[in-house]
Amino acid sequence: MPKATANGIEIHYEEQGDPSAPAMLLIMGFGAQLTLWPDELVDELAGKGFRVIRYDNRDIGLSHKFDGVKAPGLVKMTVMGKLGLMPKVPYTLADMAADAVGLLDALGIAKAHIVGASMGGMIAQHVAAKYPDRCLSFTQVFSTTGNPRLPAAKKEALQALVTRPKSDEEEALVEHGIMLARTIGSPGYPSAEERLRDRTLTSVRRNYYPEGPTRHLSAIVADGDRSAMLREITVPTLVLHGEDDPLVPCEGGRDTAACIPGARLKTIPGWGHDLPLELVDELAGEIAAHAKGASAA
Repeated sequence: MPKATANGIEIHYEEQGDPSAPAMLLIMGFGAQLTLWPDELVDELAGKGFRVIRYDNRDIGLSHKFDGVKAPGLVKMTVMGKLGLMPKVPYTLADMAADAVGLLDALGIAKAHIVGASMGGMIAQHVAAKYPDRCLSFTQVFSTTGNPRLPAAKKEALQALVTRPKSDEEEALVEHGIMLARTIGSPGYPSAEERLRDRTLTSVRRNYYPEGPTRHLSAIVADGDRSAMLREITVPTLVLHGEDDPLVPCEGGRDTAACIPGARLKTIPGWGHDLPLELVDELAGEIAAHAKGASAA
C-alpha cells in the first residue's frame, strides 16, 4: 500500500495511468475514503491521458489519524461563529490543502490538475488560491463557497450525515452507509442495490474511523466564507454541480463560479451528492476536456 510523508504526516495514496502523463490529483470530501472516487471514473480519466492520483485525507481511510484530539462541538462552533468568534480546531482546511501539496512534493510532481469533491472541493479551493504555481487547472465537484447566505442542506440530508450508526457491528455500519448514500444521492440516477451494498461493505472493511469526520466538520465550519479568497483565483476553473443535490445545493456551485474569474459552470439535472455510474462518461469527459484545454492555453 503506497504511503508518503506529506506536510509532516503519513498519507495513503493510489495512482493509475502513465507515470509520464500530466498528473491529476483527486481530493475526496468529508469523512470519505479515496475509494469513494469510483474506479470507473479513475479508469476513464487515466484512459484519457492522465496520471490519476487519489488519496485518503488526514484522519480518514489509511492515512494519519489524530487520535484523541478533540474538536469543539458543532453547536458551540455555530454559536461562536455568529458572534464573530471561533474556537480552536485541531486543524484547518488550509492544513489539508498543504497535505495535498505535500503529496505532490513527495511524488516529485511540480504541477497537477486539481479535482476536489465536496469538502475536497473546499480544500482544492485553498490549493488553487494559495499554490497557483502548483496547479495546471482546478475542477470543483459539488462544493461551495461557505457563503452563509446560500441555501442550506435539506434537513434530511444533514440529519443523515451527522447521525451515528446504531452500533459498530459490520451489518449496522453497512446499513447506515446505504441509508446515507440513498439520502444524499442522485434522484435521477439511483445506484443499483447490489453495487451500493458491495461498495459500502468494501469501505467499511477497508477502514472505519468515526472520530475523523468530527474533526473534518470542525475544519469546514471554522473555514467560514471563502468568497474573497475565491475572487483571487487565477487557475482555469470548471465547476460541476448537480441540480438536485440535497446536501450542497446547486447554488453553492453557482456562487463558486460567480466568484472565480473566468470559471465555467456545468450543472446536471437529476444529479445529487454522489458520483453515479451513469454519469461517469460525462463527468470524465468534462474534467478531461477542461484539463486539456487549460494545458493548451
